[in-house]
Amino acid sequence: MNTIEKLKIHKHSHNFDTINPIAKKNTLYATLLTLITMLAEIIGGIYYNSMALLADGWHMSSHVVALGLAYLTYVLAQKYANDFRFNFGTFKIEVLGGYTSAIFLLIVAFFMAFHSFDRIMNPIQIAYKQAIAIALIGLIVNLICAWLLKDDHHHEHNHHHHDMNLKAAYIHVLTDALTSVLAIIALIGGMFFGADWLDPLMGIVGSVIVAVWAVGLIKQSGKILLDANMNDSIVQEIIDVINGLDEKVIIEDLHVFRVGKGKYGSILHLKSDEVIETSKVKEALSIHEELVHISIEWHQ
Repeated sequence: MNTIEKLKIHKHSHNFDTINPIAKKNTLYATLLTLITMLAEIIGGIYYNSMALLADGWHMSSHVVALGLAYLTYVLAQKYANDFRFNFGTFKIEVLGGYTSAIFLLIVAFFMAFHSFDRIMNPIQIAYKQAIAIALIGLIVNLICAWLLKDDHHHEHNHHHHDMNLKAAYIHVLTDALTSVLAIIALIGGMFFGADWLDPLMGIVGSVIVAVWAVGLIKQSGKILLDANMNDSIVQEIIDVINGLDEKVIIEDLHVFRVGKGKYGSILHLKSDEVIETSKVKEALSIHEELVHISIEWHQ
């Protein structure tokens, strides 16, 4: 038996999260619904000359990729959940999926703005009634997809366990709903008040909002991927526990990192003039259930 096989046998599990089967299933449903609507909006936008409708379709096309990626992320995270090569489980596969989805959002925001500016400079006739009908269908589909993803999203939020992959999918659906609403407003304004400029303007407004959401998600998921967790509240909680020990213990070095949804690992380098059992320190830290992996090194 080689070293790797021995490690696989004796290594305790670092799979701190379980894949939510409901989130996985609903993400697949949302992907299929979005794909069908995307095709209708892109074809309708081109045929009826609506920039707002076409922008919504382009935006939705990125969501098909993003939602499909979200579903694939769940599949991969589940497949490799017990693979010993992943030091702390497959949590960051989901975070990486969220980060990648946010990149897609940012790219789409750019193209929405670019083509909307082009339409302002080069306006064309829009078939308003047909475009509004398709936009309404798109909005209904968006609301259905939001409903599919909403319960799981809020369940995670209420327990302070953020599924970045699901959050990314949820934001994609919300941005779809937003651009659908903007498209409908623009088309109604153009049809009844002759405000043709509303159509490309709403495309620009939508692109700005999408970009803001994308940047926010990139920051959140990027922070986890780069282990930038030293300003999280758990850090001060660890310090308070160590300072609260009866014996005088000095923290020489402290590292805290995310290993799951609301789960953390910690590496502590401690110094004490007295002999203190490591188990006593770990027991004191165990009051914080989010700490699931603790390594302690003593410097005498």
